[in-house]
Amino acid sequence: MNAPSLTKIDQPPVTLRDMVQDKLREAIIEGVFQPGERLVERPLCDQLGVSRTVIRETIRFLEAEGLVELLPGRGPIVANITLADARQIYDIRRMLETAAAGACAAAITPDQIKVLNAALRALKSEFRHKKPGGVVRASNAFYAEIFAGAGHHIAWEVVQRLNGRISRLRMLTLGSNKRDRPGIEHMNAICTAIVTNDADAAKHAVMRHLDDAAATAERVLVQEVIHDG
Repeated sequence: MNAPSLTKIDQPPVTLRDMVQDKLREAIIEGVFQPGERLVERPLCDQLGVSRTVIRETIRFLEAEGLVELLPGRGPIVANITLADARQIYDIRRMLETAAAGACAAAITPDQIKVLNAALRALKSEFRHKKPGGVVRASNAFYAEIFAGAGHHIAWEVVQRLNGRISRLRMLTLGSNKRDRPGIEHMNAICTAIVTNDADAAKHAVMRHLDDAAATAERVLVQEVIHDG
């Protein structure tokens, strides 16, 4: 007896839970909900028009991403990012992103060059419009193309698990005027090195970008500790 034939799903359907996760994640990343703020089920249900079950599932999912923390007696709150957390995240990014940029530069195809250049143009457009949420999403898309070009799919899965916290750190550093270079200049340098097949320059450009971002995030987080104290 022949096995039943199934038609391949080219684009998985977006579920209600996926949409709620995206909305709540974006609200946390963009600062609609501040670190330490309680996430109360009933208002979230009313605002999003979904059941408590969906909200609870979403909160558990965002807890796994490190964006939400469950405190005894308080329930779910928006998690804080400590200085130690930030340092670990940037250390991981240095390892994974420099490797991906170097591998992408060595193996990138003409079609991938077009896609990466298009991702950079989209990122520049978001920078011009000065919409932080759009910049964060475009940055994620830019990096996704680098990891795809490198063939580092498992590494990208690791980055995706950290993506919520990475995006929150991006939001912290975007508005700073104390960076060594504007973020878009770093991205342009990374893209130029990759599309010209210069793996060493690509790694260096990524490292310089992350060193700059890490130093900026550290200044912001230290200032927040002083202010809160």
